[in-house]
Amino acid sequence: MLYVVKRDGREVEFNADKITHAIKGASGEEGLNLKTSEIYEAVQKVVMYIEMTEKNKITVEEIQNYVEKALEDTNHKEIALAYSNYRKERTKIRDIKSDLMKAIQKIGVETDRDNANVGNNFSSKLLRIASESNKWHNLSAMPKYLAKAHETGDLYYHDLDSYNLTTNCLHIPTRELLEHGFNTGYGTINVPKRIESAAELSCILLQSTQNDMFGGQSHPDFDNDMAVFVEPTRQEIINELKSLGVQEEKINEVVETKLKERVHQAMQGVVYNLNTMHSRAGSQVPFSSVNLGIPTSKDAALVCEAFLEEYDKGLGKGEQPIFPNIIFRVKEGVNREENDPYHYLYKLACKVAAKRMNPTFMNIDSDFNKEYYEKGYMPATMGCRTYLMKNVNGEPGCKGRGNIAPTTINLPRIGILAKKDIDVFFKLFQEKIDLAKESLLHRYNVLKNLRVKDLPFVAGQYLMKGSENLDQNDSIEPILKQGTWGIGFIGLAETLVALTGKHHGESDEARELGYKIISYLREQVDKMTEETQLNWSTYATPAEGLSGKFIKQDQKLFGIIPGVTDKEYYTNSYHVPVGYAISIKRKIDIEAPYHKLCNGGHISYIEVDDNPTGEGIMDIINYAYKNTNISYMGVNFHIRYCKECGESLHSHEAKCPKCSSTNIQGISRVTGYLSLDERFGAGKSHEREDRVTHTDNHVNTYKV
Repeated sequence: MLYVVKRDGREVEFNADKITHAIKGASGEEGLNLKTSEIYEAVQKVVMYIEMTEKNKITVEEIQNYVEKALEDTNHKEIALAYSNYRKERTKIRDIKSDLMKAIQKIGVETDRDNANVGNNFSSKLLRIASESNKWHNLSAMPKYLAKAHETGDLYYHDLDSYNLTTNCLHIPTRELLEHGFNTGYGTINVPKRIESAAELSCILLQSTQNDMFGGQSHPDFDNDMAVFVEPTRQEIINELKSLGVQEEKINEVVETKLKERVHQAMQGVVYNLNTMHSRAGSQVPFSSVNLGIPTSKDAALVCEAFLEEYDKGLGKGEQPIFPNIIFRVKEGVNREENDPYHYLYKLACKVAAKRMNPTFMNIDSDFNKEYYEKGYMPATMGCRTYLMKNVNGEPGCKGRGNIAPTTINLPRIGILAKKDIDVFFKLFQEKIDLAKESLLHRYNVLKNLRVKDLPFVAGQYLMKGSENLDQNDSIEPILKQGTWGIGFIGLAETLVALTGKHHGESDEARELGYKIISYLREQVDKMTEETQLNWSTYATPAEGLSGKFIKQDQKLFGIIPGVTDKEYYTNSYHVPVGYAISIKRKIDIEAPYHKLCNGGHISYIEVDDNPTGEGIMDIINYAYKNTNISYMGVNFHIRYCKECGESLHSHEAKCPKCSSTNIQGISRVTGYLSLDERFGAGKSHEREDRVTHTDNHVNTYKV
């Protein structure tokens, strides 16, 4: 009795009929259908080879080897080759299944940390399992050379699980939607008549949009968009007071007080909703950003002030709100200088940022922002860095637009392979830029097969520019022409070390080379825009999970290279390494030029000690915005609070000074958004541990 040992370890009785079917199948694929006698001859040879081993157990792989040998020995080499190729394909499929099963098993224990704000509940795990499955599908469906570039770590296709399903992110045309009403699929939402309703619907817009997309979404002009609904609320209060018989002079005394209370209540609702209402099948709260700070009316200023004050209060026990990411826009003549009409809002924003690490700040006086602002287009961005203004296919600006999809280049690998030869580096760099372009054009051709009905809210309700004249069964291709296609990069610092021995914080030579490298990328994407009439951009990749992925692959290929692969992560985009001691001023000066180059998104961070002051934050922002062309900035520090009573703690305190609890929560910023410390991925956890405070002359002061 002969037994066959299956790949999973099971033992079954030998059955020669299975060999017959395998040979018949291989011959049929080649169009060389063997006669029954020829198949029988080959099978008999296989049996003979097995008998010669004198084994009573044999593996599947051994039998397949004998099948190939029998086909060759009977002069059926073409069929032997077809059978061999078939075996390889089956092995590949089995490996994919095996990897997928391992991934699913791991997710069943805990979701990965590619996204620090995805939870670990049932919905999150189920979504991640579906995500892993579709990643494999998309890799197998694309050309092999493109799949190989992603799998080997030359490139990274962001949100591969969504490659064939949807687009990345969106600046929502908030005011336009609220003024016209919308439908989430179960009925019409009418135009709100008061600020509370408008605020609540603004949250629903973010939630519903995120269910149609991956990436983040923003309200690009929140205070001005919400201000439209302040005056109707004022009139409602006036009418209510009149109906109660309140005299005219008394009404004028109390109406603004009551209005302010209602605006505050509405803004508190926004903060609470965006930290509690879930999207994406319940796996996370909306990845939301809110842009404000340049009010065009007193009502907009009231909305801005109320929102900042409510965010400052925190959640129920005073806990740190994670969302939304707040972008406060700074502009000379509006709020930057003491005699500007809305300087008090800038001062408040800095005070809140000193406590809550939010807002981040955007410089409208950067020449590339000012250019559009003066033409009547308000620049905006997101925590995930999505910035876009130029448009070769229509009206500029950001409303109704976003990055369709990014591909990131593994810059340090090119630096290592160049072996300090700059000419070789740029030759290899060009090859990867071309490959990144091909990957995004392939993605374009996949996505244009989607119909409006596949994005029922964002396309069906005309949130996305280009969708205005489309019907349910129309291709979304007009939308794809309005967004941007980002070619990103990671690890400029490590690339410079590989090429010159030093990064751009250590050497002027490296600093000049770094600028030259990213300038070259920008030049190439500008050429692509002219050639293809699509909006291409240079993207300073946030690289949350990717920071650890690329370096692990490169460690296997090249080993540990000091200053390059000797950590658990690559440095974010063009940033100076987080562990390098450098002054605030010098870090700003070095990173500022990259903001103009990275027209798909950018940010710079300054790391300070616990409990900065509002004045200290303002000093940093003012230096940057008055002396450089830098645009988007955040000031980082470690937030810790007691989960029992909400009390804020210093970094050295192990228990709450108010209630003595040791149930302490830490909050840090990772790639643009705040997150709970325990939700960081491995690479970003190591990065956070390595962060050092940026100070003036490396002393403990925030003054620059």
